[in-house]
Amino acid sequence: MKYIVKTTSQILLFVALLFSCSVAEKTTTGSEVKKWEEQASRVTIIRDDFGVPHVYGKSDADAVFGLLYAQCEDDFNRVERNYTWAIGRLAEVEGEEMLYSDLRARLYMSQEEAMQHYEESPEWLKALCRAFADGINYYLYTHPEVKPKLLTRFEPWMPMYFSEGSIGGDIESVSTKRIKAFYEENKSLGLNKHGDGLVHPALLEEPKGSNGFTISGKHTASGNAMLLINPHTSFFFRGEVHAVSEEGLNAYGAVTWGQFFIYQGFNEKTGWMHTSAYADVIDEFEETVIKENGKFYYRYGDEKRPVATAEVTLAYKDGDELKQKTFTTFRTHHGPITHQNGDKWVATALMWKPVEALTQSYTRTKKSNLKEFNEMMQLRTNSSNGTVYADADGNIAYYHGNFFPIRDTSFNYTKPVDGSNPKTDWQGLHSLEETIRVINPPNGWIQNCNSTPFTSAGAYSPKPQDYPVYMSQSPENFRGVHAIRLLEKADNLTLDKLIQLAYDPYLPGFEVLIPGLVKAYDQQGTRDPKLKEAVEVMRKWDFAVSKESVAMSLAHFYATTLLKSGSAPNGLNLMERFRYYAATAPAKERLDIFAQTVSQLEKDFGQWNTPWGEINRYQRINGEIKQPFNDNLPSLPIGMASGNWGALASYGASAYDTKRLYGTSGNSFVAVVEFGEKVKAKSMLAGGQSGNPDSPHFDDQAQRYADVAFKDVAYYREDVEKRAKATYHPGEKRAE
Repeated sequence: MKYIVKTTSQILLFVALLFSCSVAEKTTTGSEVKKWEEQASRVTIIRDDFGVPHVYGKSDADAVFGLLYAQCEDDFNRVERNYTWAIGRLAEVEGEEMLYSDLRARLYMSQEEAMQHYEESPEWLKALCRAFADGINYYLYTHPEVKPKLLTRFEPWMPMYFSEGSIGGDIESVSTKRIKAFYEENKSLGLNKHGDGLVHPALLEEPKGSNGFTISGKHTASGNAMLLINPHTSFFFRGEVHAVSEEGLNAYGAVTWGQFFIYQGFNEKTGWMHTSAYADVIDEFEETVIKENGKFYYRYGDEKRPVATAEVTLAYKDGDELKQKTFTTFRTHHGPITHQNGDKWVATALMWKPVEALTQSYTRTKKSNLKEFNEMMQLRTNSSNGTVYADADGNIAYYHGNFFPIRDTSFNYTKPVDGSNPKTDWQGLHSLEETIRVINPPNGWIQNCNSTPFTSAGAYSPKPQDYPVYMSQSPENFRGVHAIRLLEKADNLTLDKLIQLAYDPYLPGFEVLIPGLVKAYDQQGTRDPKLKEAVEVMRKWDFAVSKESVAMSLAHFYATTLLKSGSAPNGLNLMERFRYYAATAPAKERLDIFAQTVSQLEKDFGQWNTPWGEINRYQRINGEIKQPFNDNLPSLPIGMASGNWGALASYGASAYDTKRLYGTSGNSFVAVVEFGEKVKAKSMLAGGQSGNPDSPHFDDQAQRYADVAFKDVAYYREDVEKRAKATYHPGEKRAE
């Protein structure tokens, strides 16, 4: 728990050593360039009329080379930042506030360990990792005008940090605030209100999850299975890509910037959609640590084991200077020490198998049927996600998580457990067959909206009593309620009808909340004619969101204020809070907060009866990750709403020193897919494919996004060529 701040005179020496020894700073050689050019000659990139890159390579490695080159063309800024974050060097760019994010990354894997994982990988995976690095480095070589913020060279070991799909994943649940308290301040922050030391989303935070629907042919017009791919992520977080090789790769979908595999998507025979399962796969072990003769030990049964230590030196930007801190880090067999609870050090255990996870993530994209898909899932390294599946044979399936350590259920793993008791240790992994799965249920549909798996297939859902409690603690949510209502009635679906279903405007949260407001008004009344008029708007509302809806404006701010400052007891989830405010909260409280809502709308927008589209906006100003939203600049009205209220088409919007609300997360890449003799799909991407404001594809899908006007996916080569706007090899200039 120590750190050292180096003096300025030491910094230059540190930087020199850092750059001289780091493999990430090698000079490009002529032989490398020749190798890159040879590989580029085996790659063809076809950009369609929406800028989507269709990358064709002789081998899988060639396709990966071209895929990373194309991603850098579209948004090198995000590619670089994802890896700067993942490898633990973000503070060198963004300053000291990111230092403990970097330390967190290094607690779980050092560069030397990442290199070792790469060296121990099977040769086919090493070839893909090399192609990943070569594709980015060739882009930088052929685009000298692009100035990286930090990473001027990428290396094949870097994907080991970024192996499961979503940037962050499990590791983001480890609190950097607690890491700082332990490693810099030598203090305990105690447990949070959830009774643990992990990071939990705030109550009103837009759900960072997804919707996935899979529907059998009994409910489709064609008799073919269909899949809804509907991730809820930060906008511009993923690009839309297509990667093809002569070795059997032909995958289309969304890739988190910098990945060399399609994360959510489909091939000709199978489709996969990841939702956040919120299963309990991260555990905290409280260690009993003693210090003897200057060394640390921890109790484990009758043993006294040495605490493993390592020195970690991190650099951080401070104005125009680069400074550094050196930390002594600690680890037990449970994992790295991440924080302290009272006098107990806490080790946080999570899934960390980068080679196996990369293997699972990549090979998933080449599976042809359910049997092969299940064989891939036996790797059991898809830890943070549920997986919704459909295929051309008509199968549909759902896997609620994939990585489940076997635990002694006499212990409560939702809280830190006693690490000195060997009985709390993980006892291997549950087999795939022991995990929560739904395969071809008789009802013909499955849904997951980050909700409980025990309603995923209606009456044919898994039963809680059949599984250990830690396999699913996800409560039901309003999106799940919404999805079930729609799917129970769904029939004769086409791709267009599936889109309509996925964007159904009804908000079941307000079906619960608003009648309680109207009832309170009817009980108490008021002499304020303005309030009476506003209540009448709510009374007549059909609980559907639209750009024209005044009721939606009132409901959003009423619910937001209630949840921020209302009297609901602690410990209630969002659905429980809605029920409390609808039926239990004092009528006066409901009316007072509604009156505040009316007054605030009047103050901010000139009139309380402001349509939702005047408030809820889409705006993309530049290519930066954090947008400088501005009420005085052009923006588009959006008739979508927060997933918290039960909107399937999630639109997470907030004010940013603005009056209007601007969306930053929710529906980003969305696709509907139909499997049959030939695969068919339609897709949507928030804004556009490119992060460059000068590109025609920076915002060419913005109005389509607002209008829910999906584009047809060009999957087969003949269709891609019909829509081709640019065809080139990496390294060649292209015109659009």
